[in-house]
Amino acid sequence: MVKRSSALRAFLNGEAAGGIVLIAAAALAMIVANWPGLSQGYFDLLDLETGPVISPKYGPMTVYLWINDALMAVFFLFVGLEIKREFVDGELSSWADRRLPMVAAAAGMAVPALVYLALAGTGLASGWAIPAATDIAFAIGVLALLGKRAPASLKLFLTTVAIVDDMGAVAIIAFFYTASISVLWLAAAGGVLAGMAVLNRAGVKRLTPFLLLAALLWVCVFMSGVHATIAGVLAALTIPITRSPGAPDDAQSPLHRLEHALAGPVAFVVVPAFGFANAGVSLTGMSPAILLGPLPSGIAAGLFFGKQFGIFGSIWIADRTGFAPRPGGASWAQIYGVALLAGIGFTMSLFIGGLAFAGNEVLMDEVKIGVLTGSLLSALAGFTVLRLAEPKKPSPAREPDR
Repeated sequence: MVKRSSALRAFLNGEAAGGIVLIAAAALAMIVANWPGLSQGYFDLLDLETGPVISPKYGPMTVYLWINDALMAVFFLFVGLEIKREFVDGELSSWADRRLPMVAAAAGMAVPALVYLALAGTGLASGWAIPAATDIAFAIGVLALLGKRAPASLKLFLTTVAIVDDMGAVAIIAFFYTASISVLWLAAAGGVLAGMAVLNRAGVKRLTPFLLLAALLWVCVFMSGVHATIAGVLAALTIPITRSPGAPDDAQSPLHRLEHALAGPVAFVVVPAFGFANAGVSLTGMSPAILLGPLPSGIAAGLFFGKQFGIFGSIWIADRTGFAPRPGGASWAQIYGVALLAGIGFTMSLFIGGLAFAGNEVLMDEVKIGVLTGSLLSALAGFTVLRLAEPKKPSPAREPDR
């Protein structure tokens, strides 16, 4: 059966452009954070109290909190829609399709975490998941710069690995970065989620009731102590989808409509805003030796070395053992280049770092340095390898029997 044209593939071009905007936003944050006369205004803006006090845990809402807890919930809603559609009606709808991305993503999370722990030590163990995530927008943005030198099969493979990777990141955030929990608010969140599930089962196709309940779900999850962005993923799982196997997405499918409505705002507003708010770190008074510190070096090595060894090694083993074939139309050199690009962990890595070392500005600056270093090395190395890699040679035609 021929795979149908999906919203994911249609969004790749926009997401690539969004990745380039994200790169620009991160670069701008670094410039402003280190520009005399502008740096203080940058940090004051992020700390600006905008109210109201939604949760006693956080106090007054600031610009930084609105971006990281509210805007990023929209990002996770989009991620959740991608995950659901790919598993129900897309490139991950069968176990045969899921094997290689799931194995590659699992190894691509486990090996970086082990590298991090080996270098950072037990005293900084709470940051083990920082190098485990891949930034879809950033990686696809770099891949897009290569044009036809990157086969379409590799672009799709990198995206599906990153989607499975996001699933793992969401689970990590929910289970490992939740401190105190309010049972009452958690029960309220469960009630709202159940209501959304009932709407789904009742065949409701209008998005308005789902979105209103999703906003209420965000408040309940925020107040419960579980990170509020999880509300986005949970809400996405209740959005109805109309399956269209072997054909383009059903234009009237509620999930399809919402996914496309969010694509532009997420790629060009939400993710760049997060990058601008989180990438800025003042380098004033910092010694280059800080890169050798346990936290920055653990993160950078986890992203650069851990990702490439974990993903490329798992693909090689899966292909050699017959468990799952490597992506079609791609040479081993090109696959290695994509494994390098998977080490770009920018958005998710910074997000998890903010949860792991919340309130510790010194450690957060080190997290940013480690993430930026590892992501930059991965981007440059991946781009170079793919730029120089020879494409896969077509199999020689078999001579006819005589």
